[in-house]
Amino acid sequence: MNEADRASQGKKPAWRRAIKPVLLIAIGIIIAFPLFSMTYYTMVRTSTPQFCASCHEIQSAYNTWKTSTHVNNAQGFVADCMDCHLPAPHDTFNFFYQKTLHGIKDVFVHFVQGEYDRKKNREAAYASFKNEQCMKCHRNLLYIPDKRGAMLAHRTVVYPRPGYEKKCVDCHRPLVHIPRQIYDYKQFG
Repeated sequence: MNEADRASQGKKPAWRRAIKPVLLIAIGIIIAFPLFSMTYYTMVRTSTPQFCASCHEIQSAYNTWKTSTHVNNAQGFVADCMDCHLPAPHDTFNFFYQKTLHGIKDVFVHFVQGEYDRKKNREAAYASFKNEQCMKCHRNLLYIPDKRGAMLAHRTVVYPRPGYEKKCVDCHRPLVHIPRQIYDYKQFG
């Protein structure tokens, strides 16, 4: 037998060579799809204000959030916990990292910390806020034609002089998590 005959006998048909890669891809899809679906389902279910309120420590924050203008406004927009307390979802890695870190921290505090100190935790939350978190929703701060003073005040936050940096929550601290007797409602304008 010459070399050509041996090579033709050892060569498998194309369909037989494709079986292994196709089988590996199919197994990958069978494993990855449920894994992705469960991860996505978990992220969606744990991203609601109602889920956050399932911890009794957060119940007060949830109740005060429901009475704020972040829920009740003429625009019909609702800013939930994730909008303010986590980075923007388009920064996927940082979003998932921060969401996981917040969750682990909250569970740890729940089981280790004795009494929940609402005031201390509120101050820690305000200290950790970055203006970018507010500006995810409030993007058009420099165009408020009927409120020139507000427009100028926002300009000092958006374009601060060195040494004069401010946070949105410096002025807007009593906006969301404040106990109210009645629902706060923001009208247009």
